[in-house]
Amino acid sequence: MTNTCPSGATLAEAEDFLAAHPEIEAVDIVLHDSNGIGRGKIIRRHELPSLYKSGRHMPISILGLDICGEDVDETGLIWDQGDGDLRAWPIPGTLKVLHNTTPPRAEVLMSLYELDGQPMTSDPRHALQRQVDAFAKRGLKPAGAFELEFFLLAKDRGPDGKVRPAADVLDGRDSHKTEVYSVDHLHGMLPLFSDIYAAAGKAGITAETMISEYAPGQYELTLHYREDVMQAADDLMRLKRIVRAQARAHGVVACFMAKPIADYAGSGMHFHVSLMNDKGDNVFAEKPNSGWTDTLLHALGGLRATMGEAMLVFAPHLNSWRRFANQSYAPVSTSWGVNNRSVALRVPAGEVKARRIEHRPSGVDANPYLVAATVLAGILHGLANKMDPGPETTGNGYAEDEGGPTIPRDWKSAIEAAQGSEFLKAALGEDMHRTFTAVKAAEYARVARTISEVDYDLYLHTV
Repeated sequence: MTNTCPSGATLAEAEDFLAAHPEIEAVDIVLHDSNGIGRGKIIRRHELPSLYKSGRHMPISILGLDICGEDVDETGLIWDQGDGDLRAWPIPGTLKVLHNTTPPRAEVLMSLYELDGQPMTSDPRHALQRQVDAFAKRGLKPAGAFELEFFLLAKDRGPDGKVRPAADVLDGRDSHKTEVYSVDHLHGMLPLFSDIYAAAGKAGITAETMISEYAPGQYELTLHYREDVMQAADDLMRLKRIVRAQARAHGVVACFMAKPIADYAGSGMHFHVSLMNDKGDNVFAEKPNSGWTDTLLHALGGLRATMGEAMLVFAPHLNSWRRFANQSYAPVSTSWGVNNRSVALRVPAGEVKARRIEHRPSGVDANPYLVAATVLAGILHGLANKMDPGPETTGNGYAEDEGGPTIPRDWKSAIEAAQGSEFLKAALGEDMHRTFTAVKAAEYARVARTISEVDYDLYLHTV
């Protein structure tokens, strides 16, 4: 057993924080499971120094839970190990003040370790770190940012029992129009957005452009590009908690389902990624008039080749698969293209020095640590094998992608593909792969045995 913090956090960080913030009364300590759900505890102010000195015991089963927080024995993290305690340690630099809390609270992100200080390999953060370390051995550092799309919904459902867009928090005005890119529509939510930006600022997150997206009540918030891809994933996790908390404070519901409204586009979590060498140069960036770099093309080739068996990471729930439909701004193949939003892998137009790949399959319900780990592993697979991505898609990427790698067409097929994937096992690590696929299989079984309203609607009086 070790009392030395393996994450690198120091007691001085906690002491300096408490001295700078005498108003803070409690701290949320949060680690994330395979579904991306924040789990942990709320500790009192006086407990914070001991957290940094000795960590905090938490049961190993905390990472073996399904979407409802129930044990999944097949993960091997429950009774196979006696549900013993491991130790969670704070992540350096993640202790931040929470905005608009009563009494005043702070938050710190945690990661789980074995009692001897080794990483607990069913922790999604450690899965991403493995891939970051693999690139470091090649003299490369992944950089990136996520986009956050979400819906703001009314607390109460409509007369038809369905969810409905929230009225403006400023004046209560209802709108059921798409309002895409409408600036005036954003004005009605300004008090809420102001609190989101204020909370992000306190968390050290540079939240940037707010957009009214392609559905009633749907918005997009972009995040500043990070040279550290782990920090980019942390930003996304924290921002979801921020948006949810500030929406609740304004009397509306922030929804991160991939497809909450049947007739409109779903919410994605596009991941922009590039690679920097030890000089800080972007190795995806081409020289003038020289065409795409081999590095960029091989990365695209690896992502195309591995996308099918990795789709469960990008679309982890039944609802995730409702997002994929033709001409819905969600990709339906492994296609790649330039300045084209109908493809899965987009190379955005713009400055050469900012050359990057926009990975578009993930829904906002996916776990960004696992998404980033899997995308990086796909890029590394392409670089190691000098993979050809095939011809660029021009025009309508929803047309049939003949001859290219395919993706599963439903959730069950994605689960089966992930379970049998040697690539995904290597990408996530054997323990994380087992945990994640077991949790997904348990979720599928839960959904399959549930009698839904559509069953009654279709069959109750007809068969």
